[in-house]
Amino acid sequence: MIKSELIQKIAEENPHLYQRDVERIVATIFDQIIEAMAEGNRVELRGFGAFSVKRRDSRTGRNPRTGDTVEVEQKHVPFFKTGKLLRDRLNADMPDV
Repeated sequence: MIKSELIQKIAEENPHLYQRDVERIVATIFDQIIEAMAEGNRVELRGFGAFSVKRRDSRTGRNPRTGDTVEVEQKHVPFFKTGKLLRDRLNADMPDV
């Protein structure tokens, strides 16, 4: 599902809301999650999961094209940990492969 599909689904389930209002609500939610993570805060949505930021230390890497060693700087990366409800629901609905 992409953002526009999410907006469409919410608009269909809430006919009393205008499409532009749903777009603004979804954008505001995403903006607030991004802003909180940019400040180094954790965002927890109960039953869904938690977004946080992890720090990756600097290291020596390798350029796969040339094989040369390169220094990779320290950086921060987004991390998502699923909530128990989401994990349980995924495992209950997934067919055995």
